[in-house]
Amino acid sequence: MTPRLTIGNRNYSSWSLRPWLCLKWAKVTFEERFFDLDQPGYGADGIAALVALSPNGKVPLLEVDGTKIWESVAIAEWAAEQPGADLLPSEPLLRAQVRAAVAEMHAGFPALRRDLPMNIRRRCVASDLPADTGRDLARLDALWSGMRRAHGRHGAYLFGPRSMADAFYLPVATRLRTYAISLSAEADAYGRTLLADRAFLEWERRVLAEPATVFSRAPLDAVFPGTDRG
Repeated sequence: MTPRLTIGNRNYSSWSLRPWLCLKWAKVTFEERFFDLDQPGYGADGIAALVALSPNGKVPLLEVDGTKIWESVAIAEWAAEQPGADLLPSEPLLRAQVRAAVAEMHAGFPALRRDLPMNIRRRCVASDLPADTGRDLARLDALWSGMRRAHGRHGAYLFGPRSMADAFYLPVATRLRTYAISLSAEADAYGRTLLADRAFLEWERRVLAEPATVFSRAPLDAVFPGTDRG
């Protein structure tokens, strides 16, 4: 059976984008199933139909030969184990660093997530961000610029060649673009590299080809005054 990835709304669902990129980069052939997250239960007790489908009641979900793999990191690790995936370095210490960066994105940056939600269509200017959001942005800058200085001679991605870590930080690059936030020169250059990735551009084209709608279950389209692409 062809693996099937269940994803949420492409414009907003950063956790859907991350494993989707990993599967694309690993050259895995897979089917997509779209699940509209703008339904009763979003952000509360869970959407009933999604709770029935996914073990944790959330997207993303990858189904492979009848086995369900939930959580973005687990899906990314499965993709990395496929032949020729090249999502993880062969050198053990560097591989551990990539996984550390992935884990930090998965578990960290709570204020950045709260105040700067992913919204690929939107263009606005963030203002009066709380101190904890500023600290998250400073940590992001330190991580990106530090890894680029350490590994830039080997390639344009976070650890030189493209890796799983880049899939986890690409949605953050869209946030910086959406809210007109600049970091250091090294970090901004890395963000531009991510936004030029061919697989992401495919995702973005599909976002812009869809009818523009307002997400009603959370204020994702009204965080700051701005405009939408489409």
